[in-house]
Amino acid sequence: MDQEVPTRNLLERLRQRLAREERLIVALSGGVDSCLLAAVAGEVLGERAISVTAVSASLPTAERDYARAFTRQHRLRHIELCTDEQDRPEYRANGADRCYHCKDALFQAIAPLADLLAAPVALGTNLDDLGDHRPGLRAAADWSAIAPLVDAGFDKAAVRRAARSLGLDVAEKPAAACLASRIAYGDTVTEEVLARIETAEVALHALGFAECRVRSHAQGTVARLEVPPQEIERATALRDRVDAAVREAGFTFCALDLAGFRSGRMNVLLGMPTLASTSS
Repeated sequence: MDQEVPTRNLLERLRQRLAREERLIVALSGGVDSCLLAAVAGEVLGERAISVTAVSASLPTAERDYARAFTRQHRLRHIELCTDEQDRPEYRANGADRCYHCKDALFQAIAPLADLLAAPVALGTNLDDLGDHRPGLRAAADWSAIAPLVDAGFDKAAVRRAARSLGLDVAEKPAAACLASRIAYGDTVTEEVLARIETAEVALHALGFAECRVRSHAQGTVARLEVPPQEIERATALRDRVDAAVREAGFTFCALDLAGFRSGRMNVLLGMPTLASTSS
């Protein structure tokens, strides 16, 4: 994205892009990207825009609650659909293409509504996502989903600036990927491990770690904690409470990653680099 493009111009591009659609279904996860897209779609299309949240064991309860609250606050049409990725052997196997099967389940669940409304499904994908390991983008292409933020020229930083300019409190919300992304590739994705991860992260949030990840290794027995580098000293000082919280969630071992939090950290298991910043 051209860094000189003002936020107001990017928003106008987005509005113009959305205005080309007669109706639209926005896949709303509760993160800043999809919330910005849903808010602007509601502004442009009104009742002709519907936000859809996929509900499964991989969606943190806090994210589901946030999506509900956000749509109520901004008077957006919103529905929830249950997805069946947990029933798919390819998803549970947790290979490098796990995200493809998850997104494929999402689009399959939305398909009847999309057919009924003759509406495309829009994802909150931004330009930065295109350079990351995201097999879900292949599923999006297979189902002819659209990415209005990409079309309008938004990267992650621009998304947050635009959300801030519109007064959306989601602008300052930490990133929160699906719980399955915390499980080491090759380890089976189970509802038990997903719940263990969520419980541990909720406990860490209660201890004041607003941005953190509990990465599951060794079939859900080892928790590797990631917090921002500036929080590592505090996590060490609170090690007894942190260790107790993680063990109470069901893990046998608790380890603190001294490299600190970085999005997409599990990608190293695929021989790929992680993202250079914690902003996504």
